[in-house]
Amino acid sequence: MQRVFKTLALAAWMAVGLASYAQTNGGKNPISQPLVSYIYTADPSAHVFNGKIYIYPSHDIDSENVKRDDDGGHFAMRDYHVLSLDKIGGAVKDHGVALDLKDVPWASRQLWAPDVAYKNGTYYLYFPAKDKQDIFRIGVATSKSPTGPFKAEPEPIPGTYSIDPAVFQDTDGQTYLYFGGIWGGQLQRWDANEYHPGGALKKPEEVAYLPRVVRLNKDMKTLAEPVRELQLLDKNGKPFLEKDNDKRFFEGAWLHRYQGKYYFSYSTGDTHNLCYAISDSPYGPFTYQGILLKPVLGWTTHHSIVEVNKKWYLFYHDVQLSGKTHLRNVKVTELRYNPDGTIQTIDAYK
Repeated sequence: MQRVFKTLALAAWMAVGLASYAQTNGGKNPISQPLVSYIYTADPSAHVFNGKIYIYPSHDIDSENVKRDDDGGHFAMRDYHVLSLDKIGGAVKDHGVALDLKDVPWASRQLWAPDVAYKNGTYYLYFPAKDKQDIFRIGVATSKSPTGPFKAEPEPIPGTYSIDPAVFQDTDGQTYLYFGGIWGGQLQRWDANEYHPGGALKKPEEVAYLPRVVRLNKDMKTLAEPVRELQLLDKNGKPFLEKDNDKRFFEGAWLHRYQGKYYFSYSTGDTHNLCYAISDSPYGPFTYQGILLKPVLGWTTHHSIVEVNKKWYLFYHDVQLSGKTHLRNVKVTELRYNPDGTIQTIDAYK
């Protein structure tokens, strides 16, 4: 009976939330529901391992007493959970804490958006965190299981910085790390891979900051080359300016391959679009194509794209459960391509 009451209470709470949600979103309702509702999750990196879908999200926590600012201090995440499901629309299992901040020797705070890759019997969790000097670095932790627990290396990956690591494994066996984020992600503090604490944001007429890409060594724990900028161009072959903030890169990099082409997707941050660009090489240059997801409720937007049983899916987040920008919930919806390889724009509300 207690379970029945809990189920009814949850259903009523969700109904009230949906009504409020629609009211704040011009009468529209979300096309997808949160995958889990008992914890707050965001920044989903989804992968298929051994026929099962695994999701590696950020784990949002309540940080009401933390000052809200452009540095994102109120995104005060302290651990990672792993979610899994056998099929899209199936039951979601929470495998518990896979890595805790206290078990990362070099990190001081803010475990932001992670990603995972698999190679030779080992799963590699890539994650950003601030070091003891409050500088974002990218670390790596390993496990023999996709659900962890993961053991962090004692130091961050040498040569890495900023946030939002995304790992892409190509068909030739090479592995690439994409990363970067401005504002709180500190990318503006880095020039030619050197740290400048006084680094400033770009002026409107200046060329916008670019994401970073680097090839990993076979050990998956070190860089095989210097980090380089990923060229992101408009359809006329010109770089975006900072004033093009509905198209330029802000954070949330992801790379996938479709019909022999490389698709780089990303968030525009302060204009809340998820956009994408296409290239013939994982290094780029990438040519802008358009918006793949229109803005969702909540300040941030972040995603991953994965193929499951010959269909493609977009994993993303919004704030349906809380209405608060730092307490988000992960969702999924189908992603469709046009015959010419472009992606159909998704509106998360109808």
